[in-house]
Amino acid sequence: MSSSTDHQPVDSPLGLRQIPYHFSNDNADKSALELVEALDAEWKEAEGPVVFVRFTDGITNTLTKATKKRPGRTESEIDEEAVLIRAYGKGTDVLIDRERELRAHNLLANVGLAPPLLARFDNGIMYRFIQGDVCSPEDLRKPEVYRAVAKRLGQWHGSLPISAITSTPSLEAAQLDKHCGLKNGKHSRPMPNTWTVMQQWIDALPHGTEQERERNKMLDKELVWLSEKLGDTPGIIDGLNYIFGHCDLLSGNVIVQREPGSESSNGDTKKKEKTASFIDYEYATPSPAAFDIANHFAEWAGFDCDHTAVPTRSQRLEFMKSYVGSFRFHSISDNDNLAIDIDLHNDVVTLMQQVDLFRGVPGFYWGIWALIQATISQIDFDYATYADLRLGEYWSWKGEMDGSRTREGREMSVRERRWAEE
Repeated sequence: MSSSTDHQPVDSPLGLRQIPYHFSNDNADKSALELVEALDAEWKEAEGPVVFVRFTDGITNTLTKATKKRPGRTESEIDEEAVLIRAYGKGTDVLIDRERELRAHNLLANVGLAPPLLARFDNGIMYRFIQGDVCSPEDLRKPEVYRAVAKRLGQWHGSLPISAITSTPSLEAAQLDKHCGLKNGKHSRPMPNTWTVMQQWIDALPHGTEQERERNKMLDKELVWLSEKLGDTPGIIDGLNYIFGHCDLLSGNVIVQREPGSESSNGDTKKKEKTASFIDYEYATPSPAAFDIANHFAEWAGFDCDHTAVPTRSQRLEFMKSYVGSFRFHSISDNDNLAIDIDLHNDVVTLMQQVDLFRGVPGFYWGIWALIQATISQIDFDYATYADLRLGEYWSWKGEMDGSRTREGREMSVRERRWAEE
């Protein structure tokens, strides 16, 4: 592999520098060093070592933090110029629209909701580090954390335009019209959306055997049913049925900071208020708000799918109150005089019902995703078992929805029992 001096940045779309370089996981530190030195020659020339930390929270990409340990600087000052290097997993372009990801990140960075993008390279991107604590699934269940997540998610949904992550359907996408709400020759849903993404994933599944073809046909039928049942779920605001969804709010994508000097009293216990930021926008897609929220709740269970950990009704209610207040605050423009007429309680009740309806969809979504990953990923993770667990969540939900579980005398699943708890 040639030296970093051969990899001079050039301009690319969105004004982002393009470094012609392919990151190698076989020699990750060497690749990371050559990338940061191509990004900023001072990292090579200035005093102090370059230190790398590999993060392993994700199961799609590899993420490396690079820091320049300049003498005399504090850890916070060093972190301010730290660089994150995210190398895409092999074959993941079949799952992720990389140009849409960059447009999403660029918009979020421009409004202060994402770290600045620094450059892209052949198989990944580089961006600034966000100081704070990366959450674990256990952290997501803490009231001070999930209230912070709810407030930030309400800001996303209430203020971000979906125009940055939509496109005009092409002739090649004509088969996806059934998921774009085609009415009188026009689409009533944005393109892409939650349903078109899943359709593309199903279409990308292996189909070499009769068993695979039958499985794909069954998944396709289920998706049509879901799209027809839930695809026109109304938003809190009339006409805003689809919002700018993160669509991957697992614990590793939530960064929590503690606000200095800001305290709230809870009985005799005082806790610092926290703020949350979201990272990794690969799956950002126009979606119903209820899907994005239900998807986050599913992640309380972690990769181990500990279904005893999904939120109970009272936890979901507390989350929704923080979310709705933030959503309404951020969705009201300076010219909007209707704030005093907003019924936040009604919003919360409506959203609670919608999230209940969507609670099984994330299992379907990530189940299909895992079936694809099982065939393409080189990361050491049991995607096949994960697919079974996630699709199992969907079938358990559907068994409650259509009454088949009761009719057949089957026991309610752990996840469904937990979801029904007060």
